[in-house]
Amino acid sequence: MFIISKALPEGMVFPFNFGFVPGTLAADEDPLDMLILNEEPVVSNTLLFVRPLAVIKATQTEEAGAKPVRNDRIVGQAIGKESPLEFRELKLEKAMVKEISVFFETYNRLYGKEFKVLGVAGRGKARKLVEAAIKNYSKKKAKN
Repeated sequence: MFIISKALPEGMVFPFNFGFVPGTLAADEDPLDMLILNEEPVVSNTLLFVRPLAVIKATQTEEAGAKPVRNDRIVGQAIGKESPLEFRELKLEKAMVKEISVFFETYNRLYGKEFKVLGVAGRGKARKLVEAAIKNYSKKKAKN
């Protein structure tokens, strides 16, 4: 079940499907965010198999004067057993990264927050962030 905290402003749409990686805990104390590159919109509550392609490293400030918190965005590709080999190795182009970055900067600005892109890293760094977020989640769950 999802609780909608706010709707996108009129005229804005996510550039791709946007969700989270279940069983993870990121630096911002939320599940790890993920943008999924695929052709079709995905219905909420759908579980996909996704291959990490890259990470957009970023900070987010919740309110004026607050300390920025890391809030990276993993970019992944939805995969399936039937995916042809040529679709299994998508590359994240610079223009696409810029589009995604501008979306999050604009979206956050509309809500009085700041989203600052620090850089982009490849598949290896994205995978390491997912693995670290899984460990963080396991540690927190073990404490409770």
